[in-house]
Amino acid sequence: MFDINLIRENPDLVRKTLADRQMDTAVVDRVTELDAERRGLLTRVEALKAERNNVSREIGKSKDPAERQAKIEAMRVVGDEIAALDERVRQVDETLTATVSGIPNLLRPEVPYGKDEHENVVLRQVGEVKQFDFAPLPHWDLGTRLGILNFDQGVKVTGSRFYVLSGAGARLQRALIAWMLDLHIRQGYREEYLPFMVKEATLYAAGQLPKFFDNLYRDAEEDYWMVPTAEVPLTGLHMDEILDPAALPIRYTAYTPCFRREKMSAGRDVRGIKRGHQFDKVEMYIYCKPEESMNELQKMLADAEQTCAQLGLTYRILQLCTGDLGFNASITYDLEVWAPGCGEWLEVSSVSNVQDFQARRANVKYRPEEGGKARLVHTLNGSGLGMPRTMIAVLENYQQPDGSIVVPEVLRPWMGGIDVIRPD
Repeated sequence: MFDINLIRENPDLVRKTLADRQMDTAVVDRVTELDAERRGLLTRVEALKAERNNVSREIGKSKDPAERQAKIEAMRVVGDEIAALDERVRQVDETLTATVSGIPNLLRPEVPYGKDEHENVVLRQVGEVKQFDFAPLPHWDLGTRLGILNFDQGVKVTGSRFYVLSGAGARLQRALIAWMLDLHIRQGYREEYLPFMVKEATLYAAGQLPKFFDNLYRDAEEDYWMVPTAEVPLTGLHMDEILDPAALPIRYTAYTPCFRREKMSAGRDVRGIKRGHQFDKVEMYIYCKPEESMNELQKMLADAEQTCAQLGLTYRILQLCTGDLGFNASITYDLEVWAPGCGEWLEVSSVSNVQDFQARRANVKYRPEEGGKARLVHTLNGSGLGMPRTMIAVLENYQQPDGSIVVPEVLRPWMGGIDVIRPD
């Protein structure tokens, strides 16, 4: 949630953030107008209530029946006006909250300016792009020839953009998830098994609503929403709590399936498993003190990097520019891995410092050790990593001339003795 006090005190800073994000700045003026109207209404309501209280005392003291009745009639009119003003305050509050909820997080000064994803900055690449002495196949050919990936069955069961992983393919994905969770636990995160459905308030707290309403799946009758990422229920774990400062930072990791309504352009990523309405992801999430959050961001980035490195994948780190930064984030680094069959870099992780943006919505605070007023925590999130793009990279980088796939060494303990995936 954006801090409305910042709009009151420094509207130009907010306008700059919106302009750098390539967004309309007129919302700042709209918030200012609504805020002024709200405060004017409250002043009027308070004055009328004070008048009513004073007159009520006068009525109690009055000995003249006619005078009493006149004042009672006058206060009935005042009461009607107060009721109408209270309703108007409610309406303005609702509109103001909805308008402020649509304003993205402030940008950190380190974020480079750029209009869109094409202006993101590649900070470094780790490893060389793998060279083959044969033409590497894309995963959609590899998987179907090995009998571990079936698109027809996915379409038959559900529809387009769904698929079925079979045999060693299903086991490989499960191995990736289990290995990632164990790695993050060793890195200092606590594993959580979370509900895969949440209530509307939890999505709002995480910054998914109202911004991403059209991308979410929900139950038509009850307040159940399918999670778009484990970030959402992990934000909800401590809603309306004051955390023990001695416990911070709190680091969580969790696996969930993720459900998002993909708005895919015709002809874009139409083959393979790169984009879909359902996918698996292992998430990292941190609650910390504000002064710790940038150090925690570097830790989370290093932890995500370690996941790519131990899988033996060539990867690169991008710093997202202002025009490509996510709604909640104040600063973000993306990790991309090279997929030789597709011939492209695939994003497998976004690591972001959200600062107090989610904590304000979720009302998550801590009380400093020295006492005083409770403060909002900072939160961070990052994929560690996301499927199916990690799966794509493993299949395509570890393919052999005969179409088989070598299982990365770190995954073999979960593969039941399968070191090489061959046709069934």
